[in-house]
Amino acid sequence: MKILGYNIDLEKAVKTINEKKYKHVVLQVPEGLKSHVYKFVEFLEKNTDSRVIISGDPCFGACDVGRYELRDLKIDFIVQIGHLPIPYVKNPVIPMVFINAEADVDVTKIVEKAIPYLKGEKIGLATTAQHVHLLDEISNLLRENNFKPVIGEGDRRIFSKGQILGCNFSAARCIADCVDLFMFVGSGSFHPLGLLLSTRKPVITCDPYTNEVKSDELEDLKDMILRQRYGAIARSKDAKVFGILVGTKKGQQRIELVNKIKNILDSNHKKSYVIALDYFSPMTLESFREIDCFISTACPRIAIDDYMQYETPIITPVELEILLGIKKWDEYQFDEII
Repeated sequence: MKILGYNIDLEKAVKTINEKKYKHVVLQVPEGLKSHVYKFVEFLEKNTDSRVIISGDPCFGACDVGRYELRDLKIDFIVQIGHLPIPYVKNPVIPMVFINAEADVDVTKIVEKAIPYLKGEKIGLATTAQHVHLLDEISNLLRENNFKPVIGEGDRRIFSKGQILGCNFSAARCIADCVDLFMFVGSGSFHPLGLLLSTRKPVITCDPYTNEVKSDELEDLKDMILRQRYGAIARSKDAKVFGILVGTKKGQQRIELVNKIKNILDSNHKKSYVIALDYFSPMTLESFREIDCFISTACPRIAIDDYMQYETPIITPVELEILLGIKKWDEYQFDEII
Protein backbone atom coordinates (compact mmCIF):
# COMPACT_ATOMS: atom_id res chain seq x y z
CA MET A 1 0.00 0.00 0.00
CA LYS A 2 1.28 3.46 -0.90
CA ILE A 3 0.26 6.44 1.25
CA LEU A 4 1.73 9.98 1.13
CA GLY A 5 4.77 8.76 -0.78
CA TYR A 6 5.46 5.86 1.59
CA ASN A 7 5.34 2.15 0.83
CA ILE A 8 3.68 0.33 3.73
CA ASP A 9 3.77 -3.46 3.64
CA LEU A 10 0.44 -4.22 5.30
CA GLU A 11 0.45 -7.63 3.62
CA LYS A 12 3.01 -8.63 6.24
CA ALA A 13 0.47 -7.94 8.99
CA VAL A 14 -2.28 -9.72 7.05
CA LYS A 15 -0.15 -12.85 6.71
CA THR A 16 0.57 -13.00 10.45
CA ILE A 17 -3.03 -12.30 11.45
CA ASN A 18 -4.34 -15.06 9.19
CA GLU A 19 -1.67 -17.57 10.21
CA LYS A 20 -2.26 -17.01 13.92
CA LYS A 21 -6.02 -16.54 13.52
CA TYR A 22 -6.01 -13.31 15.51
CA LYS A 23 -9.49 -11.85 15.96
CA HIS A 24 -8.98 -8.57 17.82
CA VAL A 25 -6.27 -6.22 16.54
CA VAL A 26 -5.13 -2.78 17.66
CA LEU A 27 -3.61 -0.42 15.11
CA GLN A 28 -0.97 2.09 16.28
CA VAL A 29 -0.16 4.89 13.83
CA PRO A 30 2.07 7.99 14.16
CA GLU A 31 0.38 11.38 14.08
CA GLY A 32 1.50 12.12 10.50
CA LEU A 33 -0.40 9.11 9.16
CA LYS A 34 -3.52 9.25 11.34
CA SER A 35 -5.58 11.02 8.69
CA HIS A 36 -5.17 7.86 6.57
CA VAL A 37 -5.74 5.32 9.34
CA TYR A 38 -9.17 4.36 7.96
CA LYS A 39 -7.56 2.97 4.81
CA PHE A 40 -5.37 0.73 6.95
CA VAL A 41 -8.35 -0.51 8.92
CA GLU A 42 -10.35 -1.26 5.79
CA PHE A 43 -7.44 -3.16 4.23
CA LEU A 44 -6.87 -5.30 7.32
CA GLU A 45 -10.53 -6.10 7.87
CA LYS A 46 -11.08 -6.88 4.19
CA ASN A 47 -8.18 -9.34 4.07
CA THR A 48 -8.56 -10.97 7.50
CA ASP A 49 -11.31 -12.11 9.86
CA SER A 50 -10.18 -9.68 12.54
CA ARG A 51 -11.87 -6.66 14.09
CA VAL A 52 -9.51 -3.66 14.15
CA ILE A 53 -9.47 -1.00 16.87
CA ILE A 54 -7.61 2.27 16.26
CA SER A 55 -5.35 3.42 19.10
CA GLY A 56 -6.10 7.11 19.58
CA ASP A 57 -3.08 7.66 21.84
CA PRO A 58 -0.01 9.37 20.36
CA CYS A 59 2.53 6.89 19.00
CA PHE A 60 6.02 8.35 18.83
CA GLY A 61 8.14 5.28 18.23
CA ALA A 62 8.93 1.64 18.83
CA CYS A 63 9.32 2.29 22.55
CA ASP A 64 5.51 2.45 22.63
CA VAL A 65 4.86 -1.19 23.59
CA GLY A 66 3.51 -3.03 26.60
CA ARG A 67 -0.06 -1.77 26.84
CA TYR A 68 -1.39 -3.91 29.68
CA GLU A 69 -4.82 -2.31 29.59
CA LEU A 70 -5.38 -3.69 26.07
CA ARG A 71 -5.72 -7.17 27.55
CA ASP A 72 -9.02 -6.09 29.08
CA LEU A 73 -10.29 -5.37 25.56
CA LYS A 74 -9.35 -8.94 24.57
CA ILE A 75 -6.77 -7.66 22.08
CA ASP A 76 -4.56 -10.47 20.80
CA PHE A 77 -2.35 -8.59 18.30
CA ILE A 78 -0.91 -5.10 17.76
CA VAL A 79 0.10 -3.60 14.40
CA GLN A 80 2.36 -0.56 14.64
CA ILE A 81 2.95 1.39 11.44
CA GLY A 82 5.80 3.77 10.69
CA HIS A 83 8.62 2.46 12.90
CA LEU A 84 11.25 -0.24 13.01
CA PRO A 85 11.42 -2.35 16.19
CA ILE A 86 13.89 -1.73 19.00
CA PRO A 87 15.53 -5.17 19.19
CA TYR A 88 15.91 -5.42 22.96
CA VAL A 89 12.48 -3.93 23.74
CA LYS A 90 9.91 -6.71 23.70
CA ASN A 91 6.17 -6.53 24.29
CA PRO A 92 5.59 -8.73 27.33
CA VAL A 93 1.84 -8.48 27.02
CA ILE A 94 0.55 -8.86 23.47
CA PRO A 95 2.26 -10.04 20.24
CA MET A 96 2.90 -7.22 17.79
CA VAL A 97 4.40 -6.48 14.40
CA PHE A 98 6.16 -3.34 13.15
CA ILE A 99 5.38 -2.20 9.63
CA ASN A 100 7.86 0.39 8.41
CA ALA A 101 6.79 3.25 6.17
CA GLU A 102 9.50 3.26 3.50
CA ALA A 103 9.92 6.54 1.66
CA ASP A 104 9.41 6.20 -2.09
CA VAL A 105 11.81 8.95 -3.17
CA ASP A 106 14.59 9.37 -5.73
CA VAL A 107 17.82 10.22 -3.89
CA THR A 108 19.94 10.67 -7.02
CA LYS A 109 19.43 14.42 -7.36
CA ILE A 110 19.99 15.24 -3.71
CA VAL A 111 23.20 13.17 -3.53
CA GLU A 112 24.54 14.83 -6.67
CA LYS A 113 23.67 18.23 -5.24
CA ALA A 114 25.52 17.37 -2.01
CA ILE A 115 28.80 16.40 -3.72
CA PRO A 116 30.35 19.93 -3.58
CA TYR A 117 29.66 20.07 0.17
CA LEU A 118 31.53 16.85 0.97
CA LYS A 119 34.93 17.85 2.28
CA GLY A 120 37.02 14.75 2.77
CA GLU A 121 37.06 11.19 1.50
CA LYS A 122 35.27 9.07 4.10
CA ILE A 123 31.59 9.91 4.43
CA GLY A 124 29.53 8.53 7.31
CA LEU A 125 25.92 7.82 6.36
CA ALA A 126 23.01 8.12 8.77
CA THR A 127 19.27 8.27 8.36
CA THR A 128 15.92 7.43 9.95
CA ALA A 129 13.79 4.30 9.63
CA GLN A 130 11.93 5.62 6.58
CA HIS A 131 15.11 5.86 4.52
CA VAL A 132 17.42 3.02 5.64
CA HIS A 133 16.46 1.00 2.57
CA LEU A 134 18.05 3.77 0.43
CA LEU A 135 21.51 3.60 2.02
CA ASP A 136 22.90 1.03 -0.44
CA GLU A 137 21.86 3.21 -3.38
CA ILE A 138 23.35 6.30 -1.73
CA SER A 139 26.60 4.40 -1.05
CA ASN A 140 26.88 3.39 -4.71
CA LEU A 141 26.34 6.97 -5.84
CA LEU A 142 29.08 8.19 -3.50
CA ARG A 143 31.51 5.51 -4.69
CA GLU A 144 30.87 6.58 -8.29
CA ASN A 145 32.08 10.02 -7.22
CA ASN A 146 35.24 8.64 -5.57
CA PHE A 147 34.06 8.85 -1.98
CA LYS A 148 34.23 6.08 0.60
CA PRO A 149 30.86 5.71 2.36
CA VAL A 150 30.89 4.27 5.87
CA ILE A 151 27.78 2.88 7.56
CA GLY A 152 27.88 1.99 11.25
CA GLU A 153 26.01 -0.60 13.28
CA GLY A 154 24.29 0.66 16.40
CA ASP A 155 23.74 -0.95 19.77
CA ARG A 156 20.84 -3.22 20.78
CA ARG A 157 18.42 -0.32 20.46
CA ILE A 158 19.04 -0.04 16.72
CA PHE A 159 17.40 -2.36 14.19
CA SER A 160 19.19 -1.46 10.95
CA LYS A 161 22.68 -0.34 9.93
CA GLY A 162 22.97 3.41 9.56
CA GLN A 163 19.73 4.04 11.44
CA ILE A 164 19.59 6.75 14.08
CA LEU A 165 16.83 7.54 16.55
CA GLY A 166 16.11 10.81 18.26
CA CYS A 167 17.32 9.11 21.45
CA ASN A 168 20.19 7.02 20.09
CA PHE A 169 23.04 7.85 17.70
CA SER A 170 25.21 4.81 18.39
CA ALA A 171 25.28 3.80 14.70
CA ALA A 172 27.05 7.10 14.01
CA ARG A 173 29.18 7.44 17.13
CA CYS A 174 30.82 4.07 16.51
CA ILE A 175 32.31 5.33 13.22
CA ALA A 176 32.84 9.00 14.12
CA ASP A 177 36.61 8.61 14.54
CA CYS A 178 37.07 7.11 11.08
CA VAL A 179 35.01 9.49 8.92
CA ASP A 180 35.57 13.08 7.82
CA LEU A 181 31.94 14.10 8.06
CA PHE A 182 28.40 12.73 8.11
CA MET A 183 25.70 12.87 5.48
CA PHE A 184 22.20 12.72 6.90
CA VAL A 185 19.45 11.86 4.43
CA GLY A 186 15.92 12.74 5.50
CA SER A 187 13.70 15.60 6.62
CA GLY A 188 13.59 17.68 9.78
CA SER A 189 16.37 19.13 11.89
CA PHE A 190 16.24 17.23 15.21
CA HIS A 191 17.97 14.05 14.02
CA PRO A 192 20.85 15.80 12.20
CA LEU A 193 21.24 18.16 15.17
CA GLY A 194 21.55 15.20 17.52
CA LEU A 195 23.99 13.63 15.08
CA LEU A 196 26.12 16.77 15.15
CA LEU A 197 26.08 17.06 18.95
CA SER A 198 26.70 13.38 19.65
CA THR A 199 29.54 12.82 17.16
CA ARG A 200 31.09 16.34 17.12
CA LYS A 201 31.70 15.90 13.41
CA PRO A 202 30.42 18.13 10.57
CA VAL A 203 27.00 17.09 9.27
CA ILE A 204 25.57 17.71 5.81
CA THR A 205 21.78 17.35 5.70
CA CYS A 206 20.18 16.17 2.47
CA ASP A 207 16.42 16.50 2.23
CA PRO A 208 15.14 14.45 -0.74
CA TYR A 209 11.67 16.01 -0.42
CA THR A 210 12.71 19.65 -0.77
CA ASN A 211 15.96 18.91 -2.64
CA GLU A 212 17.80 21.11 -0.11
CA VAL A 213 21.35 20.58 1.14
CA LYS A 214 22.33 22.31 4.39
CA SER A 215 25.53 22.59 6.38
CA ASP A 216 26.14 26.02 7.94
CA GLU A 217 22.46 26.29 8.90
CA LEU A 218 22.83 23.24 11.14
CA GLU A 219 25.82 24.81 12.90
CA ASP A 220 23.72 27.91 13.53
CA LEU A 221 20.93 25.76 14.94
CA LYS A 222 23.40 23.94 17.17
CA ASP A 223 24.66 27.24 18.58
CA MET A 224 21.08 28.39 19.22
CA ILE A 225 20.14 25.12 20.98
CA LEU A 226 23.27 25.18 23.12
CA ARG A 227 22.51 28.74 24.17
CA GLN A 228 19.01 27.58 25.04
CA ARG A 229 20.37 24.66 27.06
CA TYR A 230 22.80 26.94 28.87
CA GLY A 231 19.84 29.19 29.65
CA ALA A 232 17.85 26.26 31.03
CA ILE A 233 20.70 25.40 33.37
CA ALA A 234 21.04 29.04 34.44
CA ARG A 235 17.27 29.24 35.15
CA SER A 236 17.62 26.23 37.42
CA LYS A 237 20.60 27.41 39.49
CA ASP A 238 18.43 28.43 42.46
CA ALA A 239 16.09 25.42 42.25
CA LYS A 240 15.38 23.78 45.60
CA VAL A 241 12.77 21.20 44.57
CA PHE A 242 13.37 18.89 41.60
CA GLY A 243 11.01 16.60 39.73
CA ILE A 244 12.68 13.53 38.20
CA LEU A 245 10.63 12.42 35.21
CA VAL A 246 10.61 8.73 34.28
CA GLY A 247 8.77 7.41 31.24
CA THR A 248 6.56 4.36 31.62
CA LYS A 249 6.84 3.44 27.94
CA LYS A 250 8.75 0.17 27.72
CA GLY A 251 11.65 1.68 25.77
CA GLN A 252 12.10 4.70 28.06
CA GLN A 253 12.22 3.14 31.53
CA ARG A 254 15.60 4.33 32.78
CA ILE A 255 14.88 3.60 36.43
CA GLU A 256 18.56 2.98 37.27
CA LEU A 257 19.37 6.46 36.00
CA VAL A 258 16.46 7.84 38.06
CA ASN A 259 17.92 6.27 41.19
CA LYS A 260 21.36 7.68 40.39
CA ILE A 261 19.91 11.17 39.95
CA LYS A 262 17.93 10.83 43.18
CA ASN A 263 21.11 9.92 45.07
CA ILE A 264 23.02 12.84 43.52
CA LEU A 265 20.31 15.29 44.54
CA ASP A 266 20.12 13.83 48.06
CA SER A 267 23.88 14.18 48.47
CA ASN A 268 23.60 17.82 47.41
CA HIS A 269 20.82 18.42 49.95
CA LYS A 270 18.18 18.98 47.25
CA LYS A 271 14.60 17.86 47.68
CA SER A 272 13.31 15.73 44.80
CA TYR A 273 10.31 13.68 43.74
CA VAL A 274 10.09 10.97 41.09
CA ILE A 275 7.17 11.42 38.66
CA ALA A 276 6.18 8.61 36.28
CA LEU A 277 4.28 9.44 33.10
CA ASP A 278 3.38 7.72 29.85
CA TYR A 279 2.75 10.91 27.88
CA PHE A 280 4.49 14.20 28.63
CA SER A 281 2.89 17.55 27.88
CA PRO A 282 2.67 21.02 29.46
CA MET A 283 -0.80 20.08 30.73
CA THR A 284 0.40 16.92 32.51
CA LEU A 285 3.16 18.79 34.35
CA GLU A 286 1.50 22.10 35.15
CA SER A 287 -0.11 20.72 38.32
CA PHE A 288 3.30 20.16 39.92
CA ARG A 289 3.69 23.84 40.80
CA GLU A 290 6.05 23.22 43.72
CA ILE A 291 8.70 21.85 41.36
CA ASP A 292 11.41 24.37 40.45
CA CYS A 293 13.11 22.20 37.82
CA PHE A 294 12.30 18.94 36.03
CA ILE A 295 14.95 16.40 35.02
CA SER A 296 13.85 14.19 32.14
CA THR A 297 15.08 10.61 31.88
CA ALA A 298 12.41 9.79 29.27
CA CYS A 299 12.60 10.70 25.58
CA PRO A 300 15.41 13.27 25.08
CA ARG A 301 13.17 15.30 22.78
CA ILE A 302 11.08 16.38 25.78
CA ALA A 303 13.88 18.53 27.18
CA ILE A 304 15.41 19.63 23.87
CA ASP A 305 12.76 19.79 21.16
CA ASP A 306 9.75 20.67 23.35
CA TYR A 307 11.56 22.89 25.86
CA MET A 308 9.83 26.16 24.95
CA GLN A 309 6.39 24.65 25.63
CA TYR A 310 7.04 24.33 29.38
CA GLU A 311 7.00 27.12 31.96
CA THR A 312 9.19 25.21 34.43
CA PRO A 313 12.66 24.44 33.02
CA ILE A 314 13.34 20.85 31.97
CA ILE A 315 16.94 19.70 31.86
CA THR A 316 18.72 16.45 30.96
CA PRO A 317 20.75 14.27 33.37
CA VAL A 318 24.03 15.63 31.99
CA GLU A 319 22.77 19.18 32.40
CA LEU A 320 21.96 18.44 36.04
CA GLU A 321 25.59 17.40 36.58
CA ILE A 322 26.70 20.68 35.00
CA LEU A 323 24.25 22.58 37.21
CA LEU A 324 25.66 20.94 40.35
CA GLY A 325 29.30 21.42 39.30
CA ILE A 326 29.95 17.71 38.79
CA LYS A 327 30.77 18.35 35.13
CA LYS A 328 31.90 21.42 33.23
CA TRP A 329 30.03 23.03 30.36
CA ASP A 330 32.68 21.94 27.85
CA GLU A 331 31.85 18.32 28.78
CA TYR A 332 28.29 18.78 27.49
CA GLN A 333 26.82 15.68 25.85
CA PHE A 334 23.58 15.04 24.01
CA ASP A 335 21.30 12.87 26.13
CA GLU A 336 20.81 9.40 24.65
CA ILE A 337 19.11 6.19 25.72
CA ILE A 338 21.85 3.62 25.25
